[in-house]
Amino acid sequence: MPNNANANGGEGLGRNLTHGMLDVLGRAIVTGRYEARPFPTEAEIAKAHGVSRSVTREAVKMLTAKGLVSARPRQGTIVQPPAAWNLFDSDVLRWILERKFSVELLRHFNELRIAIEPEAASLAARYHEPADLERIREGLARMEAAERGLDDTLEADIAFHVAVLQASQNPFYNQFRQMVATALKTSIRFTNRIKGRSASVADHGAVAEAIAQGDPEAARAAMRGIIGDVLELIDEAADVPGVEP
Repeated sequence: MPNNANANGGEGLGRNLTHGMLDVLGRAIVTGRYEARPFPTEAEIAKAHGVSRSVTREAVKMLTAKGLVSARPRQGTIVQPPAAWNLFDSDVLRWILERKFSVELLRHFNELRIAIEPEAASLAARYHEPADLERIREGLARMEAAERGLDDTLEADIAFHVAVLQASQNPFYNQFRQMVATALKTSIRFTNRIKGRSASVADHGAVAEAIAQGDPEAARAAMRGIIGDVLELIDEAADVPGVEP
């Protein structure tokens, strides 16, 4: 029997069911399950997963907002090609990373980062507030602690880079924080696999110092160097046995 708990179990449970259904369907789309077969109807989804039609309908609406599907007259719900997906959506990014690791995807991430983060660092050098500088230094301190095994390497690196974006005082740059966090998760896995190391604390320290000194050019160059190192590793990866393109 279908589980209509969302109809009788309150608004909170309904939201949980909807987001659970969204996660199941979104992951299936992004990982290619519907490349060779049509997307199911709302009735088919509801029956297969034991949820109400209202839960299914809301989940499909959310998929539409993320650019993963579209509704067409007399054709039903159609899965959209990857070019239509909202790649800045945190759910879409998470599902993409659940596919097989791709050096090409990593290159795309870091090509975007190198267009954004050096300029954010330059702006941070000009416009940072004392609280921004404190967050940047906290991120750097966490990276130093992580090298001694006292913090999480990935989370410390993300904290540093997000703090720089915030210090730019530009709300548009700040909106890239989820993308940067996702790119770093992929980059660190890649650099550890190829070089057996994670980010250089000294290189990040140079960014922090340039921002503290109010030197936009030095901050830009130091951040560009960090991301440029990853892009160089990507270029070298074709010569490393066992690395997928």
